[in-house]
Amino acid sequence: MEAIAVQNLTKDYGTLRAVDGISFDINEGEIFGMVGPNGAGKTTTIECIEGLRKPDGGTISVLGLEPYKEREKLYELIGVQLQETSYDPKIKVWEICNLFSSFYSNPLPYSELLDKFELTEKRNSYVSRLSGGQKQKLSIILALVSNPKIVFLDELTTGLDPQARHSMWELIKGLRDEGRTVFLTTHYMEEAEYLCDRVAIMDHGKIVALDTPRNLIESSGIEERIIFEGDVSNIEELKSIKGVLDVLRNQSEIIVYGKGRDFLQNVVSYLQAKGTNYKNLQTKTPNLEDVFLKLTGRKYEGDKA
Repeated sequence: MEAIAVQNLTKDYGTLRAVDGISFDINEGEIFGMVGPNGAGKTTTIECIEGLRKPDGGTISVLGLEPYKEREKLYELIGVQLQETSYDPKIKVWEICNLFSSFYSNPLPYSELLDKFELTEKRNSYVSRLSGGQKQKLSIILALVSNPKIVFLDELTTGLDPQARHSMWELIKGLRDEGRTVFLTTHYMEEAEYLCDRVAIMDHGKIVALDTPRNLIESSGIEERIIFEGDVSNIEELKSIKGVLDVLRNQSEIIVYGKGRDFLQNVVSYLQAKGTNYKNLQTKTPNLEDVFLKLTGRKYEGDKA
């Protein structure tokens, strides 16, 4: 069942069309990701869906509600974690949780959320004393206090170290396991690839691709690469191997491009059969960043779109 349905959404800022007639659906109980470069229109899109901005064209349905016109009803059903949030530095963790709880008719017990996100020992700490990761956890807690059916997470793990980021990923997956729908934007392609059931890639206000991460990668036509150092005198011979599409020499490295389930096995078997001395062999499979590069013609840099 659809939790969110967007049809022909447009939004203009003067002569700039920030969102250009996009359509997509988000299913209940899935993690849906939206990625794109600076100015792609991601934040404008999510703010229209949250009822924070009025669309100039198209329709949006969130749990059967029209976001901008029915915001009061909508905000009982969704939780929003904004990309940039500023809290009073002299407010304590339990105080801000208590404040947010007062906004809703049927809030979740924030003490349980503090325990779940391992912040119970910080309940009497001032917000200003929290680490970056703890502040991000607090922002999720405040988004979950309303007991939402849909949670919006905007660039949640920006600024976190790798360990804190991976810890946050598991918490996000836990939200889906509880049956909640998660709509996230991120500038980490590996994050979208790991977390999301489906990903929409935006560029210049349009959705240029939408599918599961695996399908986006497999349908991109991007080759796998095998890289090694070795004494291959005639690299043209490698092109005869099944699955090999091209071979290049880059100084001491040999780069073999190809596809197929047995691509790696075929190349290694050939080298061994020829008695080739090789070392530092590594494989590089295509990822979402490669897909983005192919679709847009530029490297993904991350953003505040």
